Amino acid sequence: MRQSKLFTKTRREAPSDEVAKNAQLLVRAGYIHKEMSGVYSYLPLGLRVLNNIVQIIREEMNAIGGQELIMTALQDKELWSRTDRWDDEKVDNWFKTSFKSGGETGLAITHEEPLTRIMTEHISSYRDLPVYAYQFQNKFRNELRAKSGIMRGKEFLMKDLYSFSKDEAEHKAFYDKAREAYMRVFSRVGIGAQTYVTFASGGIFSEFSEEFQTVSEAGEDTIYIDEGKRIAVNKEVCTDETLAKLGLERNNLVEKKAIEAGNIFSLGTRFSEPLGLSYKDEAGAEKSVVMGSYGIGPTRLMGIIVEILADEKGLVWPEGVAPFVYHLVSLGHDGDEISKTADALYTDLAQKGISVLYDDRDLRAGEKFAESDLLGIPHRIVVGKDAVATGEFEVVNRATGAVEKMPHAKLVG
Repeated sequence: MRQSKLFTKTRREAPSDEVAKNAQLLVRAGYIHKEMSGVYSYLPLGLRVLNNIVQIIREEMNAIGGQELIMTALQDKELWSRTDRWDDEKVDNWFKTSFKSGGETGLAITHEEPLTRIMTEHISSYRDLPVYAYQFQNKFRNELRAKSGIMRGKEFLMKDLYSFSKDEAEHKAFYDKAREAYMRVFSRVGIGAQTYVTFASGGIFSEFSEEFQTVSEAGEDTIYIDEGKRIAVNKEVCTDETLAKLGLERNNLVEKKAIEAGNIFSLGTRFSEPLGLSYKDEAGAEKSVVMGSYGIGPTRLMGIIVEILADEKGLVWPEGVAPFVYHLVSLGHDGDEISKTADALYTDLAQKGISVLYDDRDLRAGEKFAESDLLGIPHRIVVGKDAVATGEFEVVNRATGAVEKMPHAKLVG
């Protein structure tokens, strides 16, 4: 991609109507566009980051047996009424509307109900189990507060996986695999060291659910961390009884603010029983399917990465999620030796399939460097007089500031 062809532009100042660091920087750098409070469009650079995050999650879900599908956003009122989750008194963040032909529908907040109904047509015997199905889809929640940028939106992308198992033992085996897969996701996107498995309320489904909380002053949750065991407890369940069950000592816990990056729930038969999802076991007895739910928001995760890793100069993307690996910055002018050298390197990098954003614009060096820092691409290759004279390019690591001299041949592999 030549930067001269990129339609998005950077801004010098943060938008006045944004208070969240992630939204301020992403808007300034031209990654997202704010449509209204809590609603954002993802521009070309932002979409590249989002797609990279989605692909990492997809790979980890596939590795534990997940099968990808996509379900409808429009929801059947009758279905949700059967699980007592349609009434606004029970679930207050629905977006609802009416069909011209009559009847109500809502925009999906989650998908336990529709997927359970789908499974009633495909699961009837113990031989059909287990099943692990997931999707990436926009969810809609009528949030009262939308002040955390892309970390809490009214419309957002969610990866939701649902497990269908014969019994608790089979469910628990997958649940443990899902926990490990989530931690691999967080490590691959660059926030594994700051993210902790956190015990929280399980509500009516189980004694505990497990959240994945990333330590940040921008967080809305308070957690207590045992840094030695790398587990934490959400403030809402941090009682002496809970600590005893988890084998934790209060004196070993450190209080931190944190952002919830994902969660996993044991659902038991909460949805399978009212929706008639059952199977016949080896003896021919009818049994309800045991379920689990596993959520992680790629758009929310993108915001968390910004909150954790960005610095005073701008965004800092880990290589696995960055829109490009290299930002090639030419300090020449059209037709001179510097530009010709930069053009040749860009062509060779592109032919090798190496992702590179080429700043081929005729701007001052200081302006280009400041914009490069704001964009946060992991490695900046500078092409100036020294590169032409010596055949070695200055490569700057965005995260550390370290500078390395590399020849053309090494850069293109």
